[in-house]
Amino acid sequence: MAARALTSSSLASLFNPTEEHSALRSMLRSFVEKEVEPQAIEYNKREEFNIPLFRKLGTADPGGLGILGLTAPDKFGGTGFDATACALVHEELSYSDPAFCLSYLAHSVLFVNNLAVNGSDEQRARFLPGACDGTQIGGMCMSEPAAGTDVLGMKTTAKLNEEAGGYILNGAKMWITNGTLTGKETGDIFLIYARTGEGRADITQFVVERGTEGFNLGQKIEDKLGMRASMTAELVFDNVLIPANNIVGEVNGATLCMMRNLEIERIALAAMALGIARRCIDNTKRYAAERTAFGKDLFSFGQTQRHIAESYSEYMAGRCYVYGLCNGLDLSTHGNGLDADGVKLYCAPMAKTVADRAIQLMGGYGYVGEYNVERLFRDAKLLEIGGGTNESHHKNMSRDLRKMSDTKLE
Repeated sequence: MAARALTSSSLASLFNPTEEHSALRSMLRSFVEKEVEPQAIEYNKREEFNIPLFRKLGTADPGGLGILGLTAPDKFGGTGFDATACALVHEELSYSDPAFCLSYLAHSVLFVNNLAVNGSDEQRARFLPGACDGTQIGGMCMSEPAAGTDVLGMKTTAKLNEEAGGYILNGAKMWITNGTLTGKETGDIFLIYARTGEGRADITQFVVERGTEGFNLGQKIEDKLGMRASMTAELVFDNVLIPANNIVGEVNGATLCMMRNLEIERIALAAMALGIARRCIDNTKRYAAERTAFGKDLFSFGQTQRHIAESYSEYMAGRCYVYGLCNGLDLSTHGNGLDADGVKLYCAPMAKTVADRAIQLMGGYGYVGEYNVERLFRDAKLLEIGGGTNESHHKNMSRDLRKMSDTKLE
């Protein structure tokens, strides 16, 4: 007899609010088991990005999943899904390979969703079909060698040159996911934030494509702690001419684009943490049931019971927070920062803690790559840094809660 599901129906509907979401999750789980899981360890060891597998997420590949344009409108090649779908895709992919999922996030959230929400119809028609079908792999450039959390301190500039008919871009961007796909050249297409005025918030967003004169790969970042199958790079801009029709949104108005897209990015990163935690719990349960010590399986011991019970409770709390937020979120809006920060602030350390417990319980076996949890532990650390550090979430949330000091929480 098959084991019955222990999650209540009310929680099941929270995680899969419609039949479409349930079907999407089922499709993803099958794909991850058959395609993502078998390659994860090897590509992480080699620090290589699995480009052929990534293209199977698009529509150009026969039988592709069609999720590279997950939140983009149908008429531009996307599938028009919502924030809940975004969360569940990131959770499912990260169950087996968070690094592969990180590359997906950079493409589908940081490039595709950003352009779908903030670009003009002409820009969306020009750039989104290739990004949605997988022939173009993109990313977003915000951080710099000397500007991370202090993003408005960026030094990259774009200066208007009316004679040339556009803006001249100079500077460098650092820690760019999908910045290179092979280690030899830049990725295909990027959204770039650059300073275009004297004011601190005078930032503008541009589209820059591979092969544009003056746009080069500075370096592929090697020997990362985790996320090793996701390529990270420094990108350099040396008098790059950007035509005026590649400006996304208003000149000096990209701060709104940035903040709006940071919200769904942080939700996606929190969902990645859920996938990491769930996998670690599954591995731990299996190990504890099969491994014996002193004549008993490990589930018989109080220390094991504590590790597994606390991990499951913390994972489920994070899962409810993420999907509770997503189910009511409109991706075209902004002002959801308090809980977008909150889900990531809770889930990122949670995933790292759950992975740490898994290693501890599995002992030497947890410490080696074959059992996956050591890789997941290393991957989880990035979630406390990328897309906003834990400390930046503390600052942002405290600022927002201070504004609500006279308002009772619901």
